[in-house]
Amino acid sequence: MKRLFSTGYSNIFSGWPVYCNWYQLMNPMNSNKKTARLAGSLYLFLIVAGIFGLKYVPDKIIVPGDAAATFQNIVAHEALYRWGIAVGFIGFLGFLLLPLMLYQLLRPVNENYARLMVVFAVISVPISFMNMTHKFAVLSLVHGADYLKVFSREELQAQVMLHHSAFNHGNLVAMIFWGLWLFPFGYLVFKSGILPKILGVLLMIGCFGYLITVLGNTLIPDYRELGISSYVLMPGSLGELAICLWLLIMGVKERKTD
Repeated sequence: MKRLFSTGYSNIFSGWPVYCNWYQLMNPMNSNKKTARLAGSLYLFLIVAGIFGLKYVPDKIIVPGDAAATFQNIVAHEALYRWGIAVGFIGFLGFLLLPLMLYQLLRPVNENYARLMVVFAVISVPISFMNMTHKFAVLSLVHGADYLKVFSREELQAQVMLHHSAFNHGNLVAMIFWGLWLFPFGYLVFKSGILPKILGVLLMIGCFGYLITVLGNTLIPDYRELGISSYVLMPGSLGELAICLWLLIMGVKERKTD
């Protein structure tokens, strides 16, 4: 493990510690608290953006099992659908910055775990970007270009639902890394001494909640209808919201120096 991080990922992070040290020299007073509150603000935005793009917009537009109604809803609420895409893009870019801020804050605890946290988080971003192509495919189907006239309206509606399903499956792939990054993150929080240990525990449990959700949806066709499915993600969701608000409102304790 140590050799992997000292060779394979050294170039990725070689410039970041230099920036971190420069930042701390230029901001000697409460630099950790400033970083924590900035990370908390960004984290809160990402949570709100995720709720908007992955919950609010689909609930307003997608009608499970009814391709015709879903098609009509997209036509009627196209602006909302496009805003969902735009907010998603902004959120993905934010998720590139958040782990780097947390890396600056938590790397003194264990630099290898901090690097692992960043790597897992960043891997999810290109997956999420590529997954958005299904959203643009839906818009193409709804607008009905000339080359789509070979398809009947019912066939176009079915393809819209197919792309919606493919988008959900793509999210499952990204969810693997949405879960994996929480374990090193939670470990660092737990060991940091500047953040509550219980938040680290919730984040580490949340890692397994995401992985169980991915595995459940992969192996069990009707997993979402099982009662347990709505509870598996709760520890992680609670942990992420709690750490977000703690960073934003409370900041972090100053590290003890010898």
